[in-house]
Amino acid sequence: MMKMFYEKIRELEKVAAYSKHDRLVQGIINAINEKILVPDDTLPSVNTMIRELRFSRETIIKGYHELVSRGIIESKNRLGYYVANGNTGQMLHVALLMYNLDSFEEQFYRNFRNTLGASVDLQTFFHHGNIEVFETILQRIKGKFGMYVIAPIPDPKSKELLESIPTQKFLMFDRFEQLDGEFNHITQEFEQSSYKIFAELAEEIKRFDEFIFYHSPDSLDPKEIVKAFRKFLKAYKVKGRVISEFVPGSIEKGKVYFTLDNFAMWEILKECKAKKLKVGKDVGILSHNDEPAKEFVGITTYSADFGLMGTMAAQTILNKENIQVTLPVVLARRTSL
Repeated sequence: MMKMFYEKIRELEKVAAYSKHDRLVQGIINAINEKILVPDDTLPSVNTMIRELRFSRETIIKGYHELVSRGIIESKNRLGYYVANGNTGQMLHVALLMYNLDSFEEQFYRNFRNTLGASVDLQTFFHHGNIEVFETILQRIKGKFGMYVIAPIPDPKSKELLESIPTQKFLMFDRFEQLDGEFNHITQEFEQSSYKIFAELAEEIKRFDEFIFYHSPDSLDPKEIVKAFRKFLKAYKVKGRVISEFVPGSIEKGKVYFTLDNFAMWEILKECKAKKLKVGKDVGILSHNDEPAKEFVGITTYSADFGLMGTMAAQTILNKENIQVTLPVVLARRTSL
């Protein structure tokens, strides 16, 4: 029986993304799932594991401690470790790494947290689009969680950092970044979907003199949307331009303003009110990422459903499923355009 137990750990050597810690923890879990170990079975001592696997003492102890923290094994004083529970999903620890907590991302978080339920330990981290913060957080939490749910940053470093996480412990959400091999993701697409929305709104946009897109080249806003915007202008013969930032006092009658920046959108609305420009008639406004406040004031938006994304992500984890989904984008036509 012990020979089969060690084999469950050794066979994970072929998984390139696994560290020794990952191989130890997942190997023990696999042995329990396959009934090689059952509740009350005693695990080999730390010294025996070192001798059989040639792992360091620190690796063995750290792996055992993670399994203890997840309620899978327990420690008896001076008697070593034993299998406490055959339910290896019990006390799952999930790390959620998000951009920040804008209102549309809050919809993801709320549904994700509620669907996971109270039996799952969820810890949330924010990288704010900063690759150094992103890297620091990943290094700090690596190997400490049973599942990592991550919104990636479009940066050359992201691929290497994300591929250091075992694929069966990783779920990408929000933006899509290409990694080697198959991996789980519930993400959105920007270029084709944005072009499709602009085309659907072409008649409304053409009622105005010019289509203006506020987009800073230094921002993390998807550059694919800029490509879609320029393609739409050319294909539909619409006058338009990309402006790097909103300038107070610049709002004019006869323009459609498109922005991904909520602050800029509210400033546009304030300026329209100050200049007595009627939104939807004198000025058009289009925004990305829907949320209740935009619905309340009548802003036309297009967006993936972040609430649905959160629910699907949690269900994928609870059901231990594989998933590769690009969520559709939904246009919400309102009075601003």
